[in-house]
Amino acid sequence: MTPLLLATGNPGKVRELQLLLAARGFAVVGQTGLGISSIVETGLSFVENALLKARHAASQSGMAALAEDSGLCVPHLQGAPGLYSARYAGPEASAATNNAKLLTMLAGAQGEARAAYYVACMVFLESAADPSPLVAQGFWQGVIGEHPVGDGGFGYDPLFWPAGGLRSAAQWSLEEKNDCSHRALALRRLLELLAERQAPQPLSLKD
Repeated sequence: MTPLLLATGNPGKVRELQLLLAARGFAVVGQTGLGISSIVETGLSFVENALLKARHAASQSGMAALAEDSGLCVPHLQGAPGLYSARYAGPEASAATNNAKLLTMLAGAQGEARAAYYVACMVFLESAADPSPLVAQGFWQGVIGEHPVGDGGFGYDPLFWPAGGLRSAAQWSLEEKNDCSHRALALRRLLELLAERQAPQPLSLKD
């Protein structure tokens, strides 16, 4: 197994990604287990924040690092909660208070106004000085329900109903989520890029 540092202190993300990465031969180590603290996310986009987290974790550990920044975006709310998904209701907000604020902001909204999507951006660095970070994004479309349903998952999962689904994301098993979620799609794309970089195809003289 290839050791890989996961640059997050979120246990929910660690659980989801460990299962996916183990199947690809990676032994995931969470940064919390190594005593690495989280960095302040000062980026103005998901990719900037993911890169900040990956470089910080790689520099502190000397290991290859995978970082992810993700959130829930509601077009009707100009993309909010977006970058502030984890602290939508304030710096010390819980998932419950974030969900409550989202419902308040969408009070009276119907139909397309409740459309939403999860986005995940992943960055892989061989080292802190890696000059060519691998970057991939994944999206999971759905709608925001009118009240929380289910006790699984984390974040906004009790309010997020995947497109075409009959259950909230909080009612999905981890295996189901790992088949089509934003995080699963981003990781799948990232691993494809990693395989391409590690085994480049030789060019012919005609190329």
